[in-house]
Amino acid sequence: MTDSHNDSTSIRLDKWLWAARFYKTRAIAKEMINGGKVHYNGQRTKSSKLAEVGARLRIRQGYDEKEIVILNLSQQRQSATVAQTLYEETAESQAKRQINAEARRLNMLNNPAPDHKPDKKQRRQLTRFRDI
Repeated sequence: MTDSHNDSTSIRLDKWLWAARFYKTRAIAKEMINGGKVHYNGQRTKSSKLAEVGARLRIRQGYDEKEIVILNLSQQRQSATVAQTLYEETAESQAKRQINAEARRLNMLNNPAPDHKPDKKQRRQLTRFRDI
């Protein structure tokens, strides 16, 4: 098969996630699927599940959760521009990610990290406070 967008339905989900550039290796893709970070049509799945065009995936990556629809299948990992044609993120998912990113940004502005570590006396006070 010379076409990268083949119409066969016999591609494993972990291989498709790797080809679509969600994960750097198939092993990582398999680990994420088995760890429950990827849901196929609303349910947990196995990495050997055959991906189908039109299926909905919910993928957690760090703070973000993306909901995508599979548009094409590919057995090979190619450039990022080609990989982006394999799926489409839903509008609700994009809006939700933007809202979450803004909330994280505002939280960092309102609750900045301290300038230094607590000294010995402050650590003891923190320990006493936590033990109450």
